[in-house]
Amino acid sequence: MGKVYLVGAGPGDPTLITVKGLRLIQSADVIMYDRLVNKDLLSEAKPSAKLFFCGKFPHAHPLKQEAINQLLVTYAQKYQTVVRLKGGDPFIFGRGGEEAEHLAENAVHFEIVPGITAGIAAPAYAGIPVTHRDLASSITFITGHGKSDGKETIDWPKLATGVDTLAIYMGVSSLPHIVSNLVTYGRKPTTPVALIEWGTTERQRTMISTLKDVIYEAEKHQIVNPTMIVVGEVVRFRDKLQWFSDNRTPVTLDEVGV
Repeated sequence: MGKVYLVGAGPGDPTLITVKGLRLIQSADVIMYDRLVNKDLLSEAKPSAKLFFCGKFPHAHPLKQEAINQLLVTYAQKYQTVVRLKGGDPFIFGRGGEEAEHLAENAVHFEIVPGITAGIAAPAYAGIPVTHRDLASSITFITGHGKSDGKETIDWPKLATGVDTLAIYMGVSSLPHIVSNLVTYGRKPTTPVALIEWGTTERQRTMISTLKDVIYEAEKHQIVNPTMIVVGEVVRFRDKLQWFSDNRTPVTLDEVGV
């Protein structure tokens, strides 16, 4: 029986992978990777490694989660080191908890290797600190799309005004629903909002708006997922703290000496 490593690949910039994560990629016998994993990281795999795509597209899941769970067990029974490479962090909207639970139930040894999540990294690359001593002492990570049964899983009445900064993952398609709930339950329509598309990558685009205008602006600029939505007063810091130019050439692993 081998061991499964649930590894966070980071938010898109390949140089944001952790040292431990990179070493596991380089030594893995099998790598099961998701859609948003930067392909530069896969080039670090040894020639004999088996690379298996098991990502999900909007409204199209080539492999159901149950099948991915079972594949992890199957590969662990055949290979020594199995890496489940996931965008961002495995335990933040990455279904890492479900996969780890299945491994535990099947007596498969596993380890969690945290990664930098987009809810922190994308705003940072856009010049937006998600916390600030003067403006934001709390932040909440929210999924922009719920379970397939359509039931509401977010307590909007509490979140609308109970948290300073909201970092919303994959919420572009649900933007009208998100805005409606935030305003209905007390968030000011003038609250600043940032939409950060393809954060930390050469495709990054950042759009700044307010709750009352963000739906129109998102449609006008054709913003699509993957996009991080940041709601809160901290968005105002972008003008002063912007350091990463949108659509610029990214740094590679070779350039940082990896």
